[in-house]
Amino acid sequence: MRKAPTVYDVAQRAGVSIATVSRVLRRPDDVREHTRSVVHAAIQELGYVPSGAARGLAARQTGVLGLCFPDVDGIDDLADLPDPVRVGERVEVVRDVGGGATGRWSNLYLGEVMRGAELEAWRTGHAVMIGVARGLRRAEAVNELAGRVDGLAVLSKSVPDDLLAHIARRVPVVVMAGPPQEHAYDHISVDNRAGTRALVDHLIAEHGIRDLGFVGGPFDSPDAHERFEGFRDALSAAGIPAPDEPAVRSDFTRDGARVLARRLVDGRHAPGGALPRALVCSNDQTALGFLDVLTEAGVDVPGDVALTGFDGIDATQASLPRLTTVSQPMVELGRAAVELLRSRLADPAAPPATVNLPVRVLLRESCGCR
Repeated sequence: MRKAPTVYDVAQRAGVSIATVSRVLRRPDDVREHTRSVVHAAIQELGYVPSGAARGLAARQTGVLGLCFPDVDGIDDLADLPDPVRVGERVEVVRDVGGGATGRWSNLYLGEVMRGAELEAWRTGHAVMIGVARGLRRAEAVNELAGRVDGLAVLSKSVPDDLLAHIARRVPVVVMAGPPQEHAYDHISVDNRAGTRALVDHLIAEHGIRDLGFVGGPFDSPDAHERFEGFRDALSAAGIPAPDEPAVRSDFTRDGARVLARRLVDGRHAPGGALPRALVCSNDQTALGFLDVLTEAGVDVPGDVALTGFDGIDATQASLPRLTTVSQPMVELGRAAVELLRSRLADPAAPPATVNLPVRVLLRESCGCR
């Protein structure tokens, strides 16, 4: 095996300094186009691959930013892993007609946040490393991720507070979503409460609906809590008694919502089991799961039950009827998280920053709009 080419070999082949090669790799916009072309040609000819570890030792930074998300697919044990595809197996033909939506559903909200973070990192010459806080090795996995990156963005409550404080002693931390944590970290969120308030105001004022139920999220979700508070704000302002707790709680997944919705639909003919005139769901995946079951059961949406979500994922535009939702800037959330990390790396002593992004209420057919 031949010796791997080094940055010195690239500089010699291109006829430039080592510093110029470094600038081409780290800050290409600072280098003239002709010089960039010559250096990249040398890299291709030699088959040079930059060493992140070596750059990190020299610059005390890796050029990599981390994203940490919670387990969103319900797999917390190796025994829950789906069976792998067997190499060499024949093509299986399956007749898959006449049934409803089944199986696990990816969290499209997190996918958009990841995309935004990757776009901003790419724009600024960084890479992104993604980790999932999953199972019994959660703390170990998060610690491992933090040790490989220059800064870490985490979704609120995906990392225990004590572990987050431990990590923040080593690398900058940005918390995405939820309320600021006593100004301990840079924080970015969206206006959950005002968005839900505006949505419920519309249901009450424009559609005359006064029998509304809120489908909450997990107990430890600060976003779900803020959205429920917005729901309560709207009811109180309209003179409607506001509940102390959501009517039911889901787990933010479409599959989990389907299970919950079946229970409600099956019990609607029992005393006190009637469905409310409107269901305000704490996220889109939950609303889409309810829509699956309500449609299968012959419940007309929005004729019998108006239905709304929160997030604005693409699937809400393809549902029948299209889902009314509060659209949050998911891509911008990821981009802003990366920008906050970069700012913190540039100025570690700056006071913690808090960014709150606006939302849009998208009125569609599922709430009765035409």
